[in-house]
Amino acid sequence: MKLGIIISSNDPETVWNAFRFGVFSVKQGSEVKVFLTAKGVESENLDTDQFKVTEQMAALVNGGGEIYACGTCLKLRQLPGSDTCPLSNMKKMYDIVRESDRIVTF
Repeated sequence: MKLGIIISSNDPETVWNAFRFGVFSVKQGSEVKVFLTAKGVESENLDTDQFKVTEQMAALVNGGGEIYACGTCLKLRQLPGSDTCPLSNMKKMYDIVRESDRIVTF
């Protein structure tokens, strides 16, 4: 299955669970693409003692999943893209939605 995950939250527990779901889905054989938008582009800065968001992000990418971040949303927050979350755009989000069998939002 092709799974698209759209994250627009910056709540550490919510984002951690979104990526945990993505990692689990990759392990089940699904193709997973994540698009970070709005507050979701802050994901790489959300680690807490309890919720290791960046560990889950790395596990997703290492398992073959892909993560993209809205360039406009990053610029509004004066954040750069990264190797894990390259700067992207609405066309990529559209492509993910169009190509996915299922979309999940957090």
